[in-house]
Amino acid sequence: MDLFDLPGASSGPDSPDSPDSPVCSAKGCRAPAVWVLAWNNPKLHTPERRKTWLACDEHREHLSSFLGVRGFLKDVVTLAAWERDNSAADG
Repeated sequence: MDLFDLPGASSGPDSPDSPDSPVCSAKGCRAPAVWVLAWNNPKLHTPERRKTWLACDEHREHLSSFLGVRGFLKDVVTLAAWERDNSAADG
């Protein structure tokens, strides 16, 4: 999976100051993403499928709670760890 396929992300350089860097998925937030929230809706997705939201430090807990109360949240990891783990899996 390419990092820039994540919601709230667009392709471009990795610099945190770049307007094309991945940003938080919270409505109206344009802060740089720090966290990846991996989730799935068991009524719609197979158990191994993972959808993702990105979060800044400020919105991580709110977005995690939103997914958690619905039973959708599967994992919360740093964006750096997600990139590292997924680039190792791709190559």
